[in-house]
Amino acid sequence: MNEVWLYVLSSVLVISLLSFVGVLTFAVRVSRLKTILIYLISFSAGALFGDAFLHLLPEAIGDGGIALSTSFGILGGIVIFFVLEKIIHWQHCHMPITTSHVHSFAYMNIIGDGLHNFIDGVIIAASYLVNVQAGIATTLAVALHEIPQEIGDFGVLLHGGFSKTKALILNFVSALAAIVGAIITLWVSSFAEQLVAYLVPVAVGGFIYIAGSDLIPELHKENTFIRSVLQVIAFLIGILVMAALLTLE
Repeated sequence: MNEVWLYVLSSVLVISLLSFVGVLTFAVRVSRLKTILIYLISFSAGALFGDAFLHLLPEAIGDGGIALSTSFGILGGIVIFFVLEKIIHWQHCHMPITTSHVHSFAYMNIIGDGLHNFIDGVIIAASYLVNVQAGIATTLAVALHEIPQEIGDFGVLLHGGFSKTKALILNFVSALAAIVGAIITLWVSSFAEQLVAYLVPVAVGGFIYIAGSDLIPELHKENTFIRSVLQVIAFLIGILVMAALLTLE
């Protein structure tokens, strides 16, 4: 169990440090950054779907075949993420600075991002409780998702009126919620062995929701044929990366 704690805490710390990726945006023009981000989003969507269906879902199903409880768990994960977005009137913003965000939205973004990071920590910890291979795959999928998200969140905070330094600090504090979520999950799991059986299907539903509801719609905003083809390629590469991780088992 001590080894699992080490893996989990190391993984969520790396995920939290990704919040500082926003500082890289100062060296890239906005137009260029948008071009790069759209392919990262496509790659991330493929990786999230790949992790959900190739790693987490098989673990949730097990040898006995899919159970009704697993199906409800997956649906529960989708509902949880949907309700969270509705409650705080927040959705992931994957592109940097836009004119549609007001100052109050920046605060809501911090709250929403913190809740999302908390759940990321829960998902990562739950995956490592299944096995190390599933944990590594989930951490990679979360990291690929966090990179474009954190750049977007950083842009929202800047546009909301925060200074560069304060935006970086607030983004990092919000990211630390992943560590809290991971620790709570590991602590509770020591008292309830069946926790993983409930969390993994929820994680599957959460990943499907993020990829399908937040990432895919961003990709449909690009209508150029060549760029659309490149997005499909990036999407497939994301899936293939998750498939390649199966060899680590």
